[in-house]
Amino acid sequence: MTTASREPIELTRDCVATTVPGGRQTSLAAGDRVQILQTLGESITVQTEFGALVRINGEDADALGLEMPEQELGLVTTAGPFSMSQVVDALQNVYDPEIPVSVVELGLIYRCDEERLADGSRLISIDMSMTAPGCGMGDVLRADAERVVRMVPGVDDVEVTLVWDPPWNLSRMSEAVRLQLGLL
Repeated sequence: MTTASREPIELTRDCVATTVPGGRQTSLAAGDRVQILQTLGESITVQTEFGALVRINGEDADALGLEMPEQELGLVTTAGPFSMSQVVDALQNVYDPEIPVSVVELGLIYRCDEERLADGSRLISIDMSMTAPGCGMGDVLRADAERVVRMVPGVDDVEVTLVWDPPWNLSRMSEAVRLQLGLL
């Protein structure tokens, strides 16, 4: 779901938010006015009345008068046997909070492997990068990736490691995203 509002929305209750791109937790109070910039995956990016960008988790959508579909809140998972395509599909629901592009399409997922452990459990190991080493959203997006992959049927554990080598660059984006962003 992608929603943008031209008119400010008044929060109906207090909620926790994350500053973008700093990645620091902050609080928004009931009565604060925000403008919705994007609603994708499990998060909502808003601009406060003071111009700051913050990310609100989907479970707090009601504070904005929104209702997030169950699928976007990660409450609906694909049934059936495990497949790595389900892992990639789950990662497609983790979005950059500043632009409406998934971490997969941005080329931030460097490695995604299935490991069968001695006890028979399945571990998904992911190497993930950010567009810049100083990006404060690294831990937030890493946790998002871990959460959505953990919901894939047949996944017992997930390890997401932030890596910086090789450094991310525009060529890692999918061609479709480069075209969408006017970079081709």
